Amino acid sequence: MKEAQEAIIDLQHVGKGFRAADGNARPVLQDVDLHLAPGEIVALLGPSGSGKSTLLRIIAGLIAADSGEVRYRGQPLHGPARGIAMVFQSFALFPWLTVQQNVELGLEARGVDAAERARRAAQAIALIGLAGFEGALPRELSGGMRQRVGIARALVVEPDVLLMDEAFSALDVLTGERLRDDILALWEGGSMPTQAMLIVSHNIEEAVLMADRVLVFAADPGCVRAELPITLPRPRDGDSIEVRLLVDQVYALMTAGAAGHAAHGAKRAVLAERLPEADVTRMEGLLELLAQDDFAGRADLPRLADESELTDHDLLPLTRALSLLGLARLDEGDLLLTPLGRHYVDSAHGGRQRIFGQQLLERVPLAAHIRHSLEQDPAGQLADAHFLALLRDSLDEAEAERVLHRAIEWGRYGEVFEYDFHTGMIHLPAPDVAPQG
Repeated sequence: MKEAQEAIIDLQHVGKGFRAADGNARPVLQDVDLHLAPGEIVALLGPSGSGKSTLLRIIAGLIAADSGEVRYRGQPLHGPARGIAMVFQSFALFPWLTVQQNVELGLEARGVDAAERARRAAQAIALIGLAGFEGALPRELSGGMRQRVGIARALVVEPDVLLMDEAFSALDVLTGERLRDDILALWEGGSMPTQAMLIVSHNIEEAVLMADRVLVFAADPGCVRAELPITLPRPRDGDSIEVRLLVDQVYALMTAGAAGHAAHGAKRAVLAERLPEADVTRMEGLLELLAQDDFAGRADLPRLADESELTDHDLLPLTRALSLLGLARLDEGDLLLTPLGRHYVDSAHGGRQRIFGQQLLERVPLAAHIRHSLEQDPAGQLADAHFLALLRDSLDEAEAERVLHRAIEWGRYGEVFEYDFHTGMIHLPAPDVAPQG
């Protein structure tokens, strides 16, 4: 590890919000403290929508914080800093430009002359392992190669700080691992000009293998909820006992708030709470796996991820959804089948639907509100726009649509209400299938 010094990036009490449809500000980030020192890699983990990418964009100077202080090398940050570069999940390459031209863009924007641009771009391209592909267009490259171009474009400006926003998540597993290992080799070998890295990831093992510190973000609003220092030397063996224990610790930190959330879910009057990105089929598959003799109703999340072949990005929302619905509960990084969850697994399809619908009405305020509103309407139906307008008071447009879509999906499965995709109308189901609220 490089020698740590005074923080390059220093955030104190940073907040950020957006204006909702009713004119009120909804906080996305609140009271965020974060320090990034030379010589360290910090990984930032948290649920989707918790503001991690927003935080990176604030540090990159792409957007401004609403409150608090953002400092780069002790000076207030007002816009993009020359010493900070960012790598995006989507590669963000210009398809009509060659590899060389894409990498040169940042230098051109800074007024570097053509000869120097060409020299430094060629050097960065070679550093990242793409020598010989300078004249290729992005469409001629694999996903891993395109992301290498994105990394070379960030490194060519010789940044103090490299921000990586899900930089490996769009790649297949082997390609992502290879690129991650190459980046770490450059870092450990001192070949990179970068002094510190901040990485947003959904992959817990990736964070443990790369980082000197793991920060766990909470949502609504986003803030640092926990921090785990990692002192193991790199390179780290993903199969070692030490790494597996750290992965377990991070899983426990990531799920620490979910069990309590589920216990009080029915009492919350927050209709616009973020529903986990979890579809019913995968929830049922996870319950069935948990009920198998090998697990006997309890499994630690790393093992469950391996057995189910689910990524952390997919597994954690499923566990939160099952906990929210009372079909399982989270306990220090383990998922436990509840008695109701066991009854659910043992039931036939119709029985499962009834249990699901009952739990939905009891524990998800938005679903209960939609059902109650339909029962009050003379025709027993309302447009989805009615509920979207309600959600937009607290959520942005995309998140409001996502939350309503999830509530409708769950409600249709639990036969709480039905939905006509052609007309956008939500309506009560036929009386013979309507669950008792």
